[in-house]
Amino acid sequence: MFVDDVRADLTAALRRGDTLTVGTLRMLLTAVKEAEVAGKVQRTLGDDEVHRVVAKEAKKRRESAQVYADAGRPELARTETAEAEVLEAYLPQQLSEQELAALVDEVFAAEGFTGRAQMGAAMKAVTARVQGRADGGAVSALVRARLS
Repeated sequence: MFVDDVRADLTAALRRGDTLTVGTLRMLLTAVKEAEVAGKVQRTLGDDEVHRVVAKEAKKRRESAQVYADAGRPELARTETAEAEVLEAYLPQQLSEQELAALVDEVFAAEGFTGRAQMGAAMKAVTARVQGRADGGAVSALVRARLS
């Protein structure tokens, strides 16, 4: 299971003395545990759900790095960027712009989406096919452009 791999990597990082990776993986495991206990009933997350948690945490780090960079705090921005890179190593291979465009075209051809009123249905269909291999903002922008 994916979480077991993260725990094994945490142990290896502890042995290496890699404080950045140790801190980042501990934060990730905490986020996974919080997601497991969120809601009314505690549950164990599947690999897809854990990947979504990893993507969410990586996005937080990228956004924080941008905020720190804009505020003139490059040392903090570097730390956040390094943490995001550690997390991104656990994400599935991201689609290139061309691959994403081809996938969107394929979904549009199969489903027949044509107008802006179908934005929600189009996003749902494309997101199901993307499965975390592309940023939601990029998917949304591409779908919106195709529907215009």
